[in-house]
Amino acid sequence: MSQPSSRPHLTPQFCFNQTALRDFLRISRSAIDDSITQNLNALLTPSSLPFDPHSTSTRQLAHPGASRQIPATQCDQFKQRVLFPSWAVRSDVLDYCASVATSPDPDDPDSIVRQIEDEKVRERVVDERLDPYSGSYFPREARTESLAMLMRNERAVEKIIRFRTWSAIGERCANSYSAEQAFDTWRREQSKKA
Repeated sequence: MSQPSSRPHLTPQFCFNQTALRDFLRISRSAIDDSITQNLNALLTPSSLPFDPHSTSTRQLAHPGASRQIPATQCDQFKQRVLFPSWAVRSDVLDYCASVATSPDPDDPDSIVRQIEDEKVRERVVDERLDPYSGSYFPREARTESLAMLMRNERAVEKIIRFRTWSAIGERCANSYSAEQAFDTWRREQSKKA
């Protein structure tokens, strides 16, 4: 069985290092969600019959009525021990970094540069008849704004990935709840244990 994603050390520097943040999310998603079919297949018990080399000479197709359902106990264990803990770690990272993006950033190294550029633009005399583009000014984006945009994008990606993962699980396991309901129920149970 796969292992859940490990929690990174959460600091504002981790969030502002968008490469590290994206790498963490990419690796976590690829280990569990992107390989959900392989993870589910690993839950099936291999055949108890000895291997017959002649069985590979023809392709064995499943009958249309035959299902590849995974026993409920194994599905539940996978969700409880691997899937939901990985989702929780990613949710915690996204929530933390979103809070960093909405907090004041006194350590922004570009804030002085932006202030100087803004002052220069205000002092500039523009004659748009000579150059219609001379009045254009595109201020630098604060790193909190950039992080907030990244968090919005990553939350949308996370929603899509969870939907696809839950759909794959629904094909092989009995799911009576939506992904959000099941995950929220699991989180409540975990908070009671803590």
